[in-house]
Amino acid sequence: MLINGRIDVALAAGADGVHLPSDAISPEDARKLLGPSKLIGVSTHDASEISRASAQGADFVVFGPVFAPISKGAYAAPCGRDGLAAACRAASIPVFALGGITAARLPELRNSGAAGVAAIGAVIGANDPADAVRKLFEALRRWD
Repeated sequence: MLINGRIDVALAAGADGVHLPSDAISPEDARKLLGPSKLIGVSTHDASEISRASAQGADFVVFGPVFAPISKGAYAAPCGRDGLAAACRAASIPVFALGGITAARLPELRNSGAAGVAAIGAVIGANDPADAVRKLFEALRRWD
């Protein structure tokens, strides 16, 4: 379990780590607080943010938006599969795709180099969130 942006909550809850917004505390400083065994992920939107997160000790990055986000308004132009693939090629740590991720779109991201996906809107915006998660897992099983 990762806690979004709150190192204090992650420590208090005994979580496995944190996911940091791109403008939050640095992964290096988070590591000092969390210790060596906790996971640290960082939201990124371009290759320079990926490089910086990696250099500062992040274990992985979430990259996007790949498609237009479902759960929030547009804050950057979607990069599409090609943008994701370029980010993955440039990265030295695992990259997870985010932004408009749905089970139906997962086949398009196959062989992009992404280590996996992160989905928000496809789950919280679904009439049946449990079914949406099942569909995502089914699509991910066919991904490899």
